[in-house]
Amino acid sequence: MAEIDFWYSIGSTYSYLTVMRLPEVERAHNVKFRWRPFDVRHVMVEQNNIPFKGKPVKAAYMWRDIERRAKRYGLAPKVPAPYPLPGLVLANQVAMVGVNEGWVEAYTRATYKRWFEAGEPAGEEPNLSSSLEEIGCDPSKVIAAAQSESIANALSAVTEEAMALGVFGSPTFVVDGEVFWGDDRLEDAVLWAQTLEK
Repeated sequence: MAEIDFWYSIGSTYSYLTVMRLPEVERAHNVKFRWRPFDVRHVMVEQNNIPFKGKPVKAAYMWRDIERRAKRYGLAPKVPAPYPLPGLVLANQVAMVGVNEGWVEAYTRATYKRWFEAGEPAGEEPNLSSSLEEIGCDPSKVIAAAQSESIANALSAVTEEAMALGVFGSPTFVVDGEVFWGDDRLEDAVLWAQTLEK
């Protein structure tokens, strides 16, 4: 089975589309995604890449584009969702705990659903505790672990790893060193991975 690294940052708007449809893509194409949360804000600051701040026309296009694409996937976001996320780093530190404990996918989908469909910003209450409770985790325990120095360092380390691979945005798919950026490149990444298997 082909494996694809799925680099994403909770806080990325277009990643909502990917996060919510990956399980179906895995089943349909017999591929496996390895969920790799990272801090996209750090990457953007490093690269002086602020895509929507102070750009109302571009931001309006983004929300409408997400709305159109979501309809194709059977999703029903309420846009514009709260953005940008003040709690981006904490949301991704929680995801790092999830990577270690095996519930990163469930948490990521739950927190994105609350963010985009209920208007609750990820990385803040009530989204944090509600998402963790939904997947059977103890919010106080997880949030304490997420705020630990070891998890903060782990998120920094994987963010540096992402940058070294050439990842500059979220979502990004990496297949054997090849980088595919954007939800609209998911199918290209899948095809590339399947070609390598032959």
